[in-house]
Amino acid sequence: MPTVHDWINNPLAVVDGLFAQSNSSPDWEKKVVEYFKEKLKLNDAHTWVPSLNDVPLYYLKPNSLVKFRCMVQDMFDPEFFMGVYETNDLTSNSKVKCGKYKDITVGGQVDFNSRNTVTSERQTFYCVPIPGESQWAKEISFIWSTSQARVVPSTSYVPNRHKRSYEEDYEMDTQPQEMKYSSAESHGNTEPKRQETEAPSHDSSSVHCTSSLDLNFPLPGEKGPACLVKVYEDWDSFKLNDMLEVFGILSVDPALSVIADEREASSLLDHTEVTETVEEQRVHSPPASLVPRLHMLYAQPLVHNNPLLPSSAPEIFILSFSNFIVLGELASVRAELHTYLTHVLMGDSLAAEYLILHLISNVYSRRDVLPLGKFTLNLSGCPHSSPYTEHLYKVIQQLVPSSYWLCMCLHNMNNQRMVPWKDYTANRLVSGTLQLANNTSLFLDETQLEQGQLDATGVRNITALGNLISWQKVDYDFNYHQMEFPCNINVLIASEGRSLLPSDSQVHLRPTLNPPNLEEYLSAVQVAQVPSQFNKYRIYLSVARALNYTISDEITTAVEDDFVEMRKDDPQSMSAEDLHRLLVVARLLSLSHGQNTLSRDGWMKAKQLEALRISRTQQQKSVSGNEP
Repeated sequence: MPTVHDWINNPLAVVDGLFAQSNSSPDWEKKVVEYFKEKLKLNDAHTWVPSLNDVPLYYLKPNSLVKFRCMVQDMFDPEFFMGVYETNDLTSNSKVKCGKYKDITVGGQVDFNSRNTVTSERQTFYCVPIPGESQWAKEISFIWSTSQARVVPSTSYVPNRHKRSYEEDYEMDTQPQEMKYSSAESHGNTEPKRQETEAPSHDSSSVHCTSSLDLNFPLPGEKGPACLVKVYEDWDSFKLNDMLEVFGILSVDPALSVIADEREASSLLDHTEVTETVEEQRVHSPPASLVPRLHMLYAQPLVHNNPLLPSSAPEIFILSFSNFIVLGELASVRAELHTYLTHVLMGDSLAAEYLILHLISNVYSRRDVLPLGKFTLNLSGCPHSSPYTEHLYKVIQQLVPSSYWLCMCLHNMNNQRMVPWKDYTANRLVSGTLQLANNTSLFLDETQLEQGQLDATGVRNITALGNLISWQKVDYDFNYHQMEFPCNINVLIASEGRSLLPSDSQVHLRPTLNPPNLEEYLSAVQVAQVPSQFNKYRIYLSVARALNYTISDEITTAVEDDFVEMRKDDPQSMSAEDLHRLLVVARLLSLSHGQNTLSRDGWMKAKQLEALRISRTQQQKSVSGNEP
């Protein structure tokens, strides 16, 4: 069997070894998965595995074990491949070999008439980097990954190939497509699956090539590798938009680049007839230099993508570099964060309170169609004439692992593709702005919305945003019908007056500070926070979001009695909707202080907080006169 580190450098040797020992027993496949699971658990061995997110593809050894932190953007149709095949070498000796976790056969000519051939099935996921992942999260993940995973440039490639621009690579890949496809069809062989072996470098040519190919990233301006993940077991357990850390075998074999004749085509394990259109082939078989293939051995679902937080037991302990912080310290971190956000909000401590509650909100359950736990915040009173909202977003971007700033100007509303839709010609799901991973912070800047006419696209986009806020769902467009996809997105709306979109709570900004230069002031506030302090805030927000929460029977009875008492004199003063909002605020307020149950003091504080907010909102209505 392979030595300690060979299971990373040469995982196929492990697979082939277990297959050879199996004597046709079906248990060998489970043994392969268990082998790698155990290896990855041992002494944090998962940190030794190079990451596609952090290491350029040309530094990685083909057929080595790599990992990829990603979101499932699309799911292609299942494909058939030769799970077991027989080859004949030059001496006419036949040998049965394993085709799992591979794209290319090795060891001689494949005997397609062999009785030992076993046709298997696998699923293909099109995976992209987590949309809107913050730069700090990428940098910390990169530091942790490269500190453990020692990678050197692969020697499998010819050095001169690196000197050629990727525009040339892409042109060479795409120009002879018609010839390749017609050749494959005439010989009855499979479509070409791979095009190149090098990875795109982080330069302008790479970006140009990527945009030409259309890697179908949900958010504009996104960078990073996309990947075709081949899934062999339990693919029904994965869902669209899931965040995953995939551990698999990297496949960028040069033999996949060009299929010139029947002999080369026969080396492909996927030996099916070509039935796809040219558009579908282009989408499903992109150049491997831009979209590598990853044969999944194991995938860890990600509840969050905060690299500062362990993947298990966040309510018990959290890891910040070498320090452990227990739940009791959350309250002190909260006080520091509240002070920081108060300065950012120009002295408005009430708005800072509600911003904290918003940042830790989370859809923890669904009752029929009602998502429980969401807390969309409308921060009104934001100035239109200054870039304040952009600076506010940058502050939030520094605190959360994933976020996106959506400028609600008329042009964006009428032209931006927000809802994903099914392209039946290419047989793919075309992504949209609202195809986001769970726990992403969506910042809607309504201060940029000018007067004008919304066209049909604009109306659909506004409707989609309203459904996202109210029901935490996005209805994907499948032309003849719509398919509902639940989500868990934190939406913050910045507006001058009350937002035209629905919200769970509106807080009108009331600054107590009036700095002469707002940009310099906000920059100074951020610079005053050292990186270690930011890491405390980031950990605090993720942990507070992950805590469990309960209400005792005693407190439930007290709340019910209090509700009846509040309605006694004026039934209109407290509706069922008001009570629900108050309970949400009480829950978030308790969690923000590190308390996983509601106390009488916590209930009273929530009532006081809501009373202050409502009083301010009513005062603003009377001042402006035209507030809805």
